Amino acid sequence: MTAFRSTPATSTSRASRPRAARRLAGAAALALTALALTACQDGKGLQDEGAATVSDSAVATPSATGTPGATGASGTPGSGSGPASGSATKPGAAKKTGRDAKGSAAPSAEGNRVTCNGSNTAVTVQTVSRPLNHMLITVKNTGTKNCDLTYYPVLRFDEMQWAPTAQKDTQPQAVVTLAPGRSGYAGAVLSAADGSGEGGATGHRLTIAFQGRTPHSDGGASSTPSLPAAGVYYDSSLAVTYWQQSASDALGS
Repeated sequence: MTAFRSTPATSTSRASRPRAARRLAGAAALALTALALTACQDGKGLQDEGAATVSDSAVATPSATGTPGATGASGTPGSGSGPASGSATKPGAAKKTGRDAKGSAAPSAEGNRVTCNGSNTAVTVQTVSRPLNHMLITVKNTGTKNCDLTYYPVLRFDEMQWAPTAQKDTQPQAVVTLAPGRSGYAGAVLSAADGSGEGGATGHRLTIAFQGRTPHSDGGASSTPSLPAAGVYYDSSLAVTYWQQSASDALGS
């Protein structure tokens, strides 16, 4: 009886390993090639893009106080050093200098407006026939800056020990501001038209005081405008209006 010798199974598998490995390597190469072609087509391939750039909007504003996350001139987070330190100014933003486009001082700029008073105005008074028993007060800005006529004038005839009341319903919506050379006005009711006033007297000297930025505060130098030679008669009905832009508003006409 002839004996048969079985061939080890491992001999065949060993022989096929090189071929399988070559097939796997080839498949991997094809996959990598396809991946590279796909990446090139959509613009996201593996290629040298150069140095990385950061958009302006992504750069943190430099902080003068070294706030964490802020980048100073040296690029050190929170250093706050170098020319970039300090308050940030938007590109193209004009610095506030109190001047207009022509280089002239802006009328409303800080430091270019003051309170009107006896040192920067010329004050005149005159009695009028209509309305009856009224006096018109005119204040002209003689300075070089805009001045504000705040609230109402405070009148005092001779050594009068009391202050006339202000007519609340005459208060304007905004403070009266006078440009150089311009005038503002206030009216005064000297006495009651029906004779109901008390303590009538004739004043020969008038002092007009100006108020500051808050009610009843000192607005600066007062004024003593000239009165008619015969004086001005007044009684307990004496009252004044708030400062107005026009004489007609001051007299209620």
